[in-house]
Amino acid sequence: MQCSEGSVFFLSWSLIIVGVLYFLRQMKAHTEYGRYVETSSPGVMLPAKVAWFTQELPSVLIPVLLLLTTDTSPGLGRGVLLWTFCLHYFQRTFIYAPLSKGRPCPLSITVSALVFCSLNGFLQGHHMLHCARYDDAWHTDVRFIAGLLLFFSGMAINIHSDHILRNLRKPGEITYKIPEGGMFEWVSGANFFGEILEWCGYAAAAWSLPSFSFAFFTICSIGPRAYHHHRFYLEKFDNYPKSRKAVIPFIL
Repeated sequence: MQCSEGSVFFLSWSLIIVGVLYFLRQMKAHTEYGRYVETSSPGVMLPAKVAWFTQELPSVLIPVLLLLTTDTSPGLGRGVLLWTFCLHYFQRTFIYAPLSKGRPCPLSITVSALVFCSLNGFLQGHHMLHCARYDDAWHTDVRFIAGLLLFFSGMAINIHSDHILRNLRKPGEITYKIPEGGMFEWVSGANFFGEILEWCGYAAAAWSLPSFSFAFFTICSIGPRAYHHHRFYLEKFDNYPKSRKAVIPFIL
């Protein structure tokens, strides 16, 4: 399969443009997800486990199918970076989703996320397998090494923060509690901070337009979520730590 440079360019810039628009929309009003979903909202609702599994699956399935069904270029793109991308979504699909205890999710949001993950899964997979070219010394480049370190650090923070959130409430409890421990000591959106670190690290290691556009979209999409969560905690809890930031420790 030959590299479709036009598709890569179009999808990459689409992510950047849509990211900006989504950021502006969320800063005006948060999307109805999680705690912000009205239980009386009209429309079909999916259990959290089903929603997360359905929407995340294409991001790992499509790159693997491309790998198995097309001729690919050997090298770091195929051997390391593609599997780094897939590792995150394998964890989200087959580990995070079954453990999820979140509220039901509107079908419309799940479908939107499914479409995004399908397009992005194709973009990242196709680029790494059929377009990306790295010289023999790239594995010693500071961008590659630092990027992978940042990715796996962010992944560890993301997984640990999700674990803290899942265990905040005892079985049967429905009240919200202040998350404590780990990166939650510094930011309200510790899980979001971890994921942002992951994809910024991936972008540095891959050093490509598709990886940058995905990292940029991630910041635009989940950065505002951290802001809304932070505001929610401040409004709900009088004793919420005032030193905590929303998503970036000591800064924002």
